[in-house]
Amino acid sequence: MTSRADAVGLVLARPARMLGLEPFFMELIAGIEETLGSDDRSLLLHVVPDHDAEIAAYRRWGKGQMVDAVVVVNVVADDPRLPVLAELGIPAVVIGGPTRDLPFSNVWIDNAQAMRDAVAHLVSLGHLHLARVSGPAALAHTQTRTEAFLSECTRRGAEGTVVEGDYTELSGTRATRALLGRRGAPSAIVYDNDVMALAGLGVAQEMGVSVPERLSILAWDDSALCRLAHPPLSAMSLDVHAMGAQAADCVLNLLADGPVASHMAPLPRLVARGSTATYTP
Repeated sequence: MTSRADAVGLVLARPARMLGLEPFFMELIAGIEETLGSDDRSLLLHVVPDHDAEIAAYRRWGKGQMVDAVVVVNVVADDPRLPVLAELGIPAVVIGGPTRDLPFSNVWIDNAQAMRDAVAHLVSLGHLHLARVSGPAALAHTQTRTEAFLSECTRRGAEGTVVEGDYTELSGTRATRALLGRRGAPSAIVYDNDVMALAGLGVAQEMGVSVPERLSILAWDDSALCRLAHPPLSAMSLDVHAMGAQAADCVLNLLADGPVASHMAPLPRLVARGSTATYTP
């Protein structure tokens, strides 16, 4: 591919309304754009409903030489997008790939270790019945986190339950009601994003389940939403802006004929706030 468009593409296969609710992608985009701008390049953002539409966008971009490279997010098992990008010859950087051995440059996150750290922290507080409200099960990082959650619960003598969500407020609300309404409700819940965690906090308050005395809540990906909640939400904190900048650096390296390489993003760290506490049965 010989395009000199001075643009890098990012296609998000998700409901457009979610971009205004979920801080993660806005932080990611800001990090990418800031770094690309330093090289007089711009980010071309396109929001589509699914991976088929995303692949169609790549084919249009490749045919029209509209972008010099793309950034790929939300990898799934046997991801159909990666062979298409290889076929089109579009340089790509994958964010959040599940392993180091992808055929493209990638910014890799050790989601398994981060989840083990989260479970270890909650068990150390006395929680032996944990639940997880996950993102969509098809996503590779969801699978990695779920496997680590269940295995670490077993290793530490705790019971682990997983309910699938889709990152929306509605799914967080439904999942939390189902978990808290059952016999043997969990004393701690880990949510895969801040929006679902906030919804879960609201449900707990509606049901008269005090946080953190009877229920600890831990969100994934820290944000202003977590810090401004009452009580403020404990979170697994990742510098998403810096990860976006790191991905953009990888893009610029590829466009300068640098090698395909894998880069480890800093491990998410646990920030304890008012929504987690020692549990006494």
